[in-house]
Order: sequence, then structure tokens, then C-alpha cells
Amino acid sequence: MSFLEPHRLWFLLVVPGLLVAYILLQRRKNIYALSFTNMALLDAVVPSRVSWRRHLAVGLALLTLAFGIVLLAQPSKVVRVPASVKSHFTVVLALDVSLSMAATDVAPSRIVAGEVAAKQFVAQLPPNFEAGLVLFAGKATLAVAPTTDRSAVTKALDGLKLGERTATGEGVYTSLDVIKQQLGQTHTDVSAHVPALIVMISDGYRTSGRDQNDAARAAKAQGVPIYTVAVGTPSGVVTAQGQMVGVPVKVDELEEISRISGGKSYVASTPDDLLDAYHAVGEQLVYTTQRRDNTSDYLPFLVLLTLLSTAVGLFAAPRWP
Repeated sequence: MSFLEPHRLWFLLVVPGLLVAYILLQRRKNIYALSFTNMALLDAVVPSRVSWRRHLAVGLALLTLAFGIVLLAQPSKVVRVPASVKSHFTVVLALDVSLSMAATDVAPSRIVAGEVAAKQFVAQLPPNFEAGLVLFAGKATLAVAPTTDRSAVTKALDGLKLGERTATGEGVYTSLDVIKQQLGQTHTDVSAHVPALIVMISDGYRTSGRDQNDAARAAKAQGVPIYTVAVGTPSGVVTAQGQMVGVPVKVDELEEISRISGGKSYVASTPDDLLDAYHAVGEQLVYTTQRRDNTSDYLPFLVLLTLLSTAVGLFAAPRWP
């Protein structure tokens, strides 16, 4: 259990102190009782029949006190909360525009499905979030620098042209360069947790450029997680020079990128899967985690302990004729 004010737990030392004081008082009372020579009065001074009730009452009282001190330290829990509308955040979409994205195993095609889903994803971003677009085939290029102008990204996604080869690693490196330049305007120190991430849409089949796992490690070092969306199925094919060529999706390669960088991976074999994947990534953007006071969840238990302690205390009280 975590606490917002853990230093207050030092007050718990009062509880064993009171317990020791109670034990000493009981011993003193027993010694005092043994000094009586009138045995008829001994039962009135030390009524052994109710001794266990008094012990129980004291025990419950100390337990209630200890529980109250624990709540005084403010137990906490991690909760998901909406991201602040004032926060600065950069999202770079890295879209694979290689020839293999023309496969129609994801209707109407991998690239068209990616375009449609990407537009919906960008449109649903909080207005203060900046979105950029990087396209990669044999090389990676910045199509749209990070901006809050959603129309700029939407226009760039219209009518994409496909190219030969797939340089997945270059797509990551270019995205990292874009983020580094963007953060340089508002952040002087790139820490382990920067307000940026990369969303990569690809079928995962790298054929050129630098190694994508090295790029993922660079992203990890820069504090930028990569969320990958593998678009396609194992049965994807394209037509090249009049022949059908298999272009199966390489899910494992994209999963490795996400794992190394600290992001998450998704698989989209249908347009609906693609939208679900974007929705899942969007939740990572719109929400963050905070540690908040959880004391109120335990207050009913404190009330019950108090009532029980009071009832036992009344039951254990001396009865006078």
C-alpha cells in the first residue's frame, strides 16, 4: 500500500506504547489486589469474570486507533485521468507506403484502410496535441511537421503514392528526429518520460535501411515509446511484373519494435481491427495515470471498527449493583 503522507505513519508508535502501558497497569492492579487480606473484597477489586471483555475492548480500541492513523497517512491508488488540456504532446504517425501495402487482404487495401483509420485517429486527438506525419518506403520523409492543424495531416493522407522497398528503421529514426526538434522548442531536457510517441502503421516487412531494432533502442533511449499497428494477414499478395508475390504481414518484427521501445503492439487484419487499434492507442494519449487519495474507500471500515469497539467497551464496563 502506498501513502501520500507516509511520515504520519510514525504515529503508529503510539499504539504499542499504549499497549505496554495497559499491560503494566494490569500487572500493577494484580499486585495491588494480592495485598488484600479480605478475600470477600478481592472479587470486587479484580473481577476476573470480565477480564477477557476488558482485554477485548482495549484491543479493539487500539486496533481502531491504528487504523485511524493509517488513514491519516492518506492511502493512495493509481487512477487513469484525462490528460490536462494544457499539456503539450506530440504524436508522429509513421506510415508505411511501400508496394506491399497495396495488398487487398485488408479491404479495400492495406494502404487505404490505413489512410481512413489514420484520419479518424488524428481527428479524435485532443485539440492541444500536435500531430505529424512521416512516410517511409525505400527512405523516410517528413510529410507534415507536428501541428494542431488536423486538415494538414488529412490532406497529406489523401492519394498516397507507394514506393519500392521498406525502410522501417528509417521511419523510426526520422520520427525521432522530428520529435527531438519539436521538443527542443519547449523542453531543454529530454528525460525518460517525454510528451511524445510514435504510431507506426506497417505490414512489418523491412527490406532496406538501418535495422529497426536499433532504431527502437534509440527511441527507448530518447524516452519515446512506439505503438505499432501491423496491417495485413499471412495470405497477403501483390502483383509485381505480372506475377503474384506473397507479402505476409510480419507481426513479430513490429512487436519487437514496440517491446524494445516500451510501447504496445496491435494486429489489424480487418478495417474494424485497425480502428480498434487506433482507439486503443488513443486511450494512451487522452488519459494519463496519477496517484490519488484513496482514504474514502476505507472510511466505512473505520466506522465499523469504531462502533464495534464502542459496543464491546460498553459490554465490558463494570456493572454496579
